[in-house]
Amino acid sequence: MLETPVVVKVHEGLHARPATQFAKLAKGFTCSLKIGRGDAWADAKSAVKLMLLGIKQNERIVIRAEGEDEREALGRLAEFLADASVALPAAGEGAGSVLKSVAVEQSSTTHDATSVEAPASQPPGLSFKGVAASEGLAFGQTYAYFKAEIVADKQFVAPHEVGDELCRFDAALEETLCVMLERRGDAAQHDEIFSAIADVARSDDFAGAIRERVSSHWSAEAATLKCGFDLAAAFASLSDEYLRSRADDIRGLTRAVAAVLLGKPQASLSELPGPSIVLADDLSAPDLARADLRNILGIVCTSGSATSHVAIIARAHGIPAILGVAADRATLCTAARAALDGASGELWLDHSPELEEAISRRLEAQREAQASLLAYRDVEPSTQCGQKIHVAANLGSLAEIEAAQRAGAMGVGLFRTELLFMDQRRVPSEDEQYEVYSTLARAFAPWPVIVRTLDAGADKPLPGVRFPEEENPFLGWRGIRMCLDCPEIFEPQLRALLRAAVHDNLCVMLPMVDDIEEVRRTKAIMARLSGELTEQGIAHGRPKLGIMIETPAAVLTADLLAREADFFSIGTNDLTQYVMAVDRMNPRLAALYRTDHLAVLQAIRIVCDAARRAKISVGVCGEAASQPEMIPTLVRLGVDELSMSPSAILRAKKVITEIEGTQRDAA
Repeated sequence: MLETPVVVKVHEGLHARPATQFAKLAKGFTCSLKIGRGDAWADAKSAVKLMLLGIKQNERIVIRAEGEDEREALGRLAEFLADASVALPAAGEGAGSVLKSVAVEQSSTTHDATSVEAPASQPPGLSFKGVAASEGLAFGQTYAYFKAEIVADKQFVAPHEVGDELCRFDAALEETLCVMLERRGDAAQHDEIFSAIADVARSDDFAGAIRERVSSHWSAEAATLKCGFDLAAAFASLSDEYLRSRADDIRGLTRAVAAVLLGKPQASLSELPGPSIVLADDLSAPDLARADLRNILGIVCTSGSATSHVAIIARAHGIPAILGVAADRATLCTAARAALDGASGELWLDHSPELEEAISRRLEAQREAQASLLAYRDVEPSTQCGQKIHVAANLGSLAEIEAAQRAGAMGVGLFRTELLFMDQRRVPSEDEQYEVYSTLARAFAPWPVIVRTLDAGADKPLPGVRFPEEENPFLGWRGIRMCLDCPEIFEPQLRALLRAAVHDNLCVMLPMVDDIEEVRRTKAIMARLSGELTEQGIAHGRPKLGIMIETPAAVLTADLLAREADFFSIGTNDLTQYVMAVDRMNPRLAALYRTDHLAVLQAIRIVCDAARRAKISVGVCGEAASQPEMIPTLVRLGVDELSMSPSAILRAKKVITEIEGTQRDAA
């Protein structure tokens, strides 16, 4: 049995999507796997049990493995938990699309299965306050979306009926999931959310518990309602707001399955008559699965939180949303029009025409602001004194190309090839790698595409590679050190890169360089491989060769390294860690892990000065490259290329154009 402690860096912790991803990864190993948080332990192969454990970002947990492939499992799972990019919002999420508002002059449509009686009189212009869940302004006709309470017709069945009840439940569950997973329109972008809910639905904690209760002579619908709402209550009782919000999805799933069992069709957002403000008690991701999101101007619920899946989907699509509004159902059902401010949480029902005019003016101003940012998509930015700065994308897979292109990326400043290796149970072949690198180069031509050679080690293990046990893998056998010792891995990658370099924009970058001999040895290998390719009649090119500056040794010998390198790229994440002697995975040391610390800035200045003297380019591909407060500093230090997540590119371009001062005024 092996154990390893890990500080969880997964964005927001192990909530639905990352818990599902983690459990799926864990199921790929034969060994038993458990996760420990304090005195509580959970099966690592159960997404539901992981979510109920309530693991948050920056918490220290323990992974325990026992079995034949325990070492590889620990390495892969620890790598997953230590990756801060896991479950980050998709490009553009939170910023949303251009805010929508359509003033539709027609009466409201009410779909209320409970036939709530309207009050005798309704005061005009009611206003309410709720939780601001998704920014934006909207007004228009309302669509009251309230579902009838579901009650089981009978609680128990005879012993001879159990088999039929189990079949009824299985059929109802699959029908419900089929409807949810056959998404239409924009909802199809949220595959991970819907897939995570489907995994919960099929888990032992939901479907398994229901089948067990049916086996005890409960009816299928009674068992579904009991087990489903019990599981939702377990989530609702958690202290973490993000995990509490998963109760909404489980309640929605439970109602949907029970409705199929009872033959009682539920209200559906697919029935929206046109652009509307949706008013509801609560919404879940399954409720949105069949909706045409273009017809939802805004969302108002009397329950829910800003961390619910409904809020996440709303933010991703620029749909203003307010949750937790203290309004009764009768009031919402009788409102003909609504207006809301998703940033302040304010809601107005049957408001005045003057309010709509004011909101229209604010919407127009927001559209202009959004359009002004979109205007930077094709801009090649320069500072106000004319210093051109190259803004590229950091990518880890071909699936991210489209997002980078939409954001106006000027090529790729960092392509992480280790993800290509980790996605498989074996080392990818030369031909497989060649196809990936060629596709990448073609997608961004003529902009440069920088492919980093394999950056793996005991902290980022690979299938098929045995890494030694190391007390400090961040200072161990990793990056270029490992590659030079493993020609069976390194040389096929270099051959693939040489072949893909027939596209003149492809460049190669070496990670974790400490010593000039590492660069010279790599050059010698590439020269030999080039000769072999020539003899074999295989077309190839001679790509530019650059190095990552991540260690103090590379900083202090930057002048020497610049004689061998065609370009530098500063990895500020590791450089900050090594300069400050701070474990960036340790939350207690967060105050010391600062790229804007004078020591780190001085290191960056040394590297930029060496690059300038050697007349080579220098970029930054760490997190600091996308931080608005750091960009002017990096530019003034002499950085001429910034590489970042696609979602940060437009803002970075705008920041660059606003930088004042002379070229390299801090050099």
